[in-house]
Amino acid sequence: MLIPNESPAGEKHTGSSRGRIFSWTLFDFGNTAFSVIIVTVVYPTYFMGQVAGAPLQFWGLSLSGLTLWGLAVSLSMIVAAAIAPPLGAAADYSHNKKLFLFLFTLTCVVSTSLLFFVRPGMVLLGMLLFIIANVGFEGGIVFYDAFLPSITSRRSYGRVSGYGFAMGYVGALAVLVIVSLMLPETSDAEYLFFIRLSFVTAALFFLVFSIPMFIWVPEPRPREKKPAAPIRTGFQQAWRTFRALFIERQHPPLARFLLAFFIYNDAILTIIAFAAIFAKDMLQMSDKELILFFAVVQTSAVVGSFLFGFVTDKIGPKRTIIITLFIWLSITLGAYFVSTISAFYFVAMGAGAAIGSSQSASRSLMALLTPKEREAEFFGFYDGLCGKASAVVGPTVYGLIAGITNQRFAVLFIGLFFLAGLIILRGVKEPDRKSTAASHS
Repeated sequence: MLIPNESPAGEKHTGSSRGRIFSWTLFDFGNTAFSVIIVTVVYPTYFMGQVAGAPLQFWGLSLSGLTLWGLAVSLSMIVAAAIAPPLGAAADYSHNKKLFLFLFTLTCVVSTSLLFFVRPGMVLLGMLLFIIANVGFEGGIVFYDAFLPSITSRRSYGRVSGYGFAMGYVGALAVLVIVSLMLPETSDAEYLFFIRLSFVTAALFFLVFSIPMFIWVPEPRPREKKPAAPIRTGFQQAWRTFRALFIERQHPPLARFLLAFFIYNDAILTIIAFAAIFAKDMLQMSDKELILFFAVVQTSAVVGSFLFGFVTDKIGPKRTIIITLFIWLSITLGAYFVSTISAFYFVAMGAGAAIGSSQSASRSLMALLTPKEREAEFFGFYDGLCGKASAVVGPTVYGLIAGITNQRFAVLFIGLFFLAGLIILRGVKEPDRKSTAASHS
């Protein structure tokens, strides 16, 4: 018997299913405003240049803005990684994925809005609010991704996942245009006020475009009875899942893929977190130049996500990821040698095309490898333990190498993460998408 509201294998998208898919992608459209404004472009440079302008003295140590930013990213990812697997399992048992998604989204929106009140010198407050907001953002993605198997068939995972990422980058482009139009000249006395106002703009953008997801994408009807203590059951199930994946190795292809994803996604998240800082420090780009620059990158990401969604369905997600990892290797090498803004545009457009396609194809492969009825639980490990925890390693390594040498050498070293992920991924056996589609019936 089919789960209500789930597209069976081979079913063409009806008007109702297309509406659910569109509403699902609008959440990606909205939440990328947080990612691009707070994580990537505006807040990192504001934090580095204004909030943590002078090194922070802590227990005899002098912590630079670069170190503090890396620390804030790492701490937020540690928290998100720790809570995602048990909450994912709890969502499976309680059948309240949408409720969990709403709570994490609200946490992100409120904390992001409060960043407006972070002024120069408020280092600890700036770090704390960012950590809370990023935990809300990253934690919510676990439950958002877990809706993918219930809105389309296995044969369309790549395409629909690509739609989501493409919509996300369109949303990022839209919010970058809005913020660019908001900002006055840097000489304006109110310039920093409008920079802080952009944080509120990102929060409202996320809030407004998340609403369709909560109204029109239904929670799949439960197949099993809800336990009395879903959170405790979630912790217990998460531990059993960890044992099944990494100790007892009951799902070897999935475990191997998660290890590969841990490594190459580490590199991707590190590049996202430090891209604007690299551009500002190495190439002396202004805030407005950075916004325009990332708007161009988002455009290439939209095209890459959309086209590679079809490529994924044609050749399979594993081969698609391998192609994107070769692109990433070329990008890290190019970033090491780049010396002009025009050359950096060329390198960054390649990164834009690769980022959405690699993450979209990864989500598709994860969906193919995941057993039915355990989507949120296993996606908790994918997004949490292997996705978010990976961001603890990369920023720390990047900051250390950049401090000892410079950011060019740090980017080059990150390329080794892509290479290691590529080698491990080659050993993953991809399921036959046609034969496994029967599991939806």
